[in-house]
Amino acid sequence: MGIKLPTKKIKPKDDNPKFMVLFGKPKSGKTTIAAALENNLIIDLEKGAGFVEAMKIGANDLSDLKEIKQAIIDNNYPYDYITLDTATALEEMILPLAKAKYKDTPMGKKFTGNDVRELEHGAGYLYIREAYKEVVDNFRGLAPHIILLGHTKEKQINKEGKELSENALDLSGKLANIMSAKADALGFIYRKKNKTILNFNGGDNSIVEARPFHLRGQEIVIAESDDKGNLTTHWDKIFKPNKEEKQAA
Repeated sequence: MGIKLPTKKIKPKDDNPKFMVLFGKPKSGKTTIAAALENNLIIDLEKGAGFVEAMKIGANDLSDLKEIKQAIIDNNYPYDYITLDTATALEEMILPLAKAKYKDTPMGKKFTGNDVRELEHGAGYLYIREAYKEVVDNFRGLAPHIILLGHTKEKQINKEGKELSENALDLSGKLANIMSAKADALGFIYRKKNKTILNFNGGDNSIVEARPFHLRGQEIVIAESDDKGNLTTHWDKIFKPNKEEKQAA
């Protein structure tokens, strides 16, 4: 049977980001807003969720992550969202896997070090990238939406002959660019008075972007607190209800 070619434009199937990366400065509210997202499992990789009420579970190493993954499968994939907190902690956690991948190569069989970052000319970062992508991809099938929370770092760029700094995801080498490219939405989170804002507008000094039309080029107030410190979140601005949810409502 031959291939049937399309004869008209096909409407997009996906409105909401399946894989979203959010990064910001420490204490910018990343974990707090993630905790307020309904049916979101936070996998706490650096013990940063201990101060918030959340659906959370800690993981200290790759063995813990493997057990969490299996438990999610055994419980019939119960979560709508899974958040990995944080990207930087995950990079440290996958180093044993990166080492194993290098030792599986002909040139790595005699490697006796503990960290592939010790390899000359930055050769070890290839295996870090491979290990990182493998672990993240393992979780991407466990819930409809995966969120990766990260810290920010300043990245120096040359723009029209001027040296400028941009806010970027804090991961080593090319890994930040790779994970950013894999994301359906890459947002910078910051606070302004009583508001927490997600910036998907790349017009300032942040490297951000979004494929979903309703997020593209937007700065969205994701949370705001009143005088008593009560927090109201607006996750419905990020994850729009699908048709079935709208009909049920």
